[in-house]
Amino acid sequence: MRREDNVSLSQRTTLGLGGTCAAEVVLENLDDLDALPAVLASYSLPVFVLGAGSNILAMDGRHDVLLLRPGLAARPAILEDMGERVLVRVWAGTPLPVLLALCRREGLAGLEGLSGIPGRIGGAIAMNAGSFGSCMGECLRSVDIWCRGEVRTLQREEIALSYRVFDPALPAPWFVVGATLALARDAQPERVGERMAEHMATKKARQPVTARSAGCVFKNPQEGPSAGVLLDRAGFRGKVLGGVALSPVHANFLVNLGSGRASEAVRLLSEARERVAQLFGIELSLEVKTLPWHSF
Repeated sequence: MRREDNVSLSQRTTLGLGGTCAAEVVLENLDDLDALPAVLASYSLPVFVLGAGSNILAMDGRHDVLLLRPGLAARPAILEDMGERVLVRVWAGTPLPVLLALCRREGLAGLEGLSGIPGRIGGAIAMNAGSFGSCMGECLRSVDIWCRGEVRTLQREEIALSYRVFDPALPAPWFVVGATLALARDAQPERVGERMAEHMATKKARQPVTARSAGCVFKNPQEGPSAGVLLDRAGFRGKVLGGVALSPVHANFLVNLGSGRASEAVRLLSEARERVAQLFGIELSLEVKTLPWHSF
């Protein structure tokens, strides 16, 4: 277990914004879970669970918050091969691209749409990440979750899952330790890699994949045009405010132009949200998580 005081949020998020947190605890192996309750109690601070920081808008200034980072990483492994169905064991701290590489190599279908998402497996599960019709929740068999000093194994049907929602109905703080996925073996294994390449090419053409961003900043409405289309129609595609902008490539991507501040991002997103509501009567809700929590 690693501990550090006064840690930079801008260095721990893909958006590159934010001030400092009071302290950070990084879990390096499963043995650290036994010592965690005493460590958390010693800080007496609110806990925020952070993975790769790829879906985070961190606020400016200093925050009396303890970052808890489950860096529990191991290569995904096939637990059981049932022919058409394959069970795969994954760990929270493993980068999502490592799992997708296994799927491509073994011809396992179901997660191709997540190609290009830079986060870790734990975060992808905890936000039910998805793209191009794929999402983590659809492939879950069971999830191991740490909460109040113990690891609980929940079956998929025990968890409330919906668009960008993963709710195990547990008191905070909790975090994903690992999971078992049920994936389909494609009858044409090479098609898995081909679909991943197709999705990646589409993302490169339509999204600012090389910019400092946190992915899509607003959730898509349940019906009607996507958040990106609404923002575009409202005139916010390419809109710049100080050192941040809504991308000229995709209006639903908040990007740091290099000198951005979280206060500028909050103002820009608030203006965009209000304008969309005025024009279309639709209240956009954030897909990114704010650290600490911030009300728009």
